[in-house]
Amino acid sequence: MAEELSFPRGTKKPAQSPLFWVQNKDRYLRQLLISDIQKVTGRDLLVYFSDCDRSDAQIEQTDDIYLSELLRASTSKFIDLLIETNGGFTDATEKVCSVITSSGKDIRVIVPRRAKSNGTVITFCGGSIVMGLDSELGPIDPHLNGTPCDFIIRLQGIDALVLMAAQAAVLQTKKLASQLLKANMLSAMNEGDIDALVQRLASRDQYYSHGSVIDASEAIRLGLNIELLQPEDALWQQLWLLRTMYAYDCMMRGYSKVFESVNVSSPIVMPRVNTAA
Repeated sequence: MAEELSFPRGTKKPAQSPLFWVQNKDRYLRQLLISDIQKVTGRDLLVYFSDCDRSDAQIEQTDDIYLSELLRASTSKFIDLLIETNGGFTDATEKVCSVITSSGKDIRVIVPRRAKSNGTVITFCGGSIVMGLDSELGPIDPHLNGTPCDFIIRLQGIDALVLMAAQAAVLQTKKLASQLLKANMLSAMNEGDIDALVQRLASRDQYYSHGSVIDASEAIRLGLNIELLQPEDALWQQLWLLRTMYAYDCMMRGYSKVFESVNVSSPIVMPRVNTAA
């Protein structure tokens, strides 16, 4: 007997009242697509989406709580983490990475569009990164009050406390990135090669802008374990549709972040970027 499809694709009606279902239909439709994707991959799909275009959303201190809830609600050992973020605070990133790696799950990270700065560091929690032609990672060089720490360290006559703060930020980022790569996707690589890779990502010697694009081809050349999906790939088309739903729904509902799985949903409303002249 064929499996009965969930409403609105089949005859099974929702348990919720029609008005409640319609008011929350965006979430229900996203979760139906998550369910469809899980049937293809055989892995639970968790979403950590930030509206990078219309909000100042960053990786911050409360994010680990929402990710922990998603992980606890998952009954599978195999997890896909779909992430979109421009980055954020390194202390918060450390906690997020700790929650992910201590879960005991087999993690794969999916980047439909972008995981920049400390978002790139989070991708190192997985054994591989799924990317497409639209996907990008970025350098992980930390900043201090808007100035690249690598620049501060190279300046002559800089205040000693500022210099020490910049050096500490660089060391913290490099240590976290190295530990994650050595424990996960690059565990078979020579430690010296991993340290050299992290150095390239964490300084301005190779990538001259913090926003530099590391696409799938560049990530592969760097030695990262990348699963490249082409635009015509059926799984990629589902992932891109899901990513587009989050981007549109965040815009329409004023969400800056959404943490979601097939059975958990936590949208976050935060102040929007003021784009007025």
